[in-house]
Amino acid sequence: MLPESSDQVLEFTGPAGRAELERAIGLAESVTETDPVRRAAAVRRLLPPELATAALTQARLRAAARAKFGDLAATMLFTADGLEQATRIEVADHRAARFAAAGLGSVLDLCCGIGSDALAFARAGLRVEGIERDPATAALAAANTAGQPVRISLGSAEQAGWRHAESVFLDPARRGAHGRTFDPAAYSPSFEFVLRVLDGERPAAAKLGPGIGHALIPPDLEAEWVSFGGGVKEAVLWSAGFTTAGIRRRATVLPAGLWLTDADPAEPRVGPVGRYLYEPDGAVIRAGLVRQLAALLPGGRRIAEQLAYLSADAPAGGPAAGLARGFEVLDVLPYSLKRLRAELARRQVGVLEIKKRGVDIDPAVLRRELKPAGPNSITVLLARVGEKHLAILAEPVTR
Repeated sequence: MLPESSDQVLEFTGPAGRAELERAIGLAESVTETDPVRRAAAVRRLLPPELATAALTQARLRAAARAKFGDLAATMLFTADGLEQATRIEVADHRAARFAAAGLGSVLDLCCGIGSDALAFARAGLRVEGIERDPATAALAAANTAGQPVRISLGSAEQAGWRHAESVFLDPARRGAHGRTFDPAAYSPSFEFVLRVLDGERPAAAKLGPGIGHALIPPDLEAEWVSFGGGVKEAVLWSAGFTTAGIRRRATVLPAGLWLTDADPAEPRVGPVGRYLYEPDGAVIRAGLVRQLAALLPGGRRIAEQLAYLSADAPAGGPAAGLARGFEVLDVLPYSLKRLRAELARRQVGVLEIKKRGVDIDPAVLRRELKPAGPNSITVLLARVGEKHLAILAEPVTR
């Protein structure tokens, strides 16, 4: 296992050292040996020990980073923690575009990490000052943003003079001694400091974990939950300098570029399962906008008061189709393991997707118990509706 410290590349962040490192990374990437131990040994025979270690680590991290950064990954330096915490490029660009649309010329990027968000702001046309308290990470950020209108400074977010900045972006660390933390009380800088930065009319935004509780969000802020490719990536709190009148919660679905807010019309109706069933995107669920999505569906309604499954009488069109995953309902059965197994056998189902809401069932265990076999595929959506447990057999709607 290669070490993950940023110290191993620190000596290569200057212009001469960077050129040497890039040549070494290219050499490491050119080795065709697939066994990692033999590959590392081959590289170490060709390079000095420190350079070989740095090159092998960067080659591996760049390969992993392509999922987040695409071709940009080949121009950046990473640490494992820095890559994990960095915002994927499409999400960062979406956020930076809102700063640019507000007519801002500069942003103070507190806790800038390896510089991925600073690069997004620069792509959007803003001048950036990044603040990072860890010297090695700050050096990587400076290397990653070289040639851009970005200045990286070493220091703490609390002492960075944020009160005088034209706009502020803050991404507090959400990792403790035992790894990632979901407790806002453990943020660094503190959640209290985050709220101080967001207070008032100054344009400011803070990237937080998507699990942030609604009760923790002050009523004068807008909270935006952002998903990409079906996974909820972050919650962003926007200060009064960014908020739109009447909007306090927003769900944004990327890469489609769709959104839904609490200012949109809502449909409170609860009714039976109809011809179509819709599972809202995770950002819609996190933002508490299921009723707003129901209003966009033909005859849309929830199938249970507290359940994030919606039903409709016709296929969804327009934005609604991109804000939820749709299924055409084939049958609705009272849940029974014996009956469900028999029905799947009758339909010759071998490829089985299991989804659930409101039921205490382990899909992996249930799959083994159902013993699917056959050439056909189906989705089973398990739901608790009142006192009943239902098994809804369905096929995904293809757009």
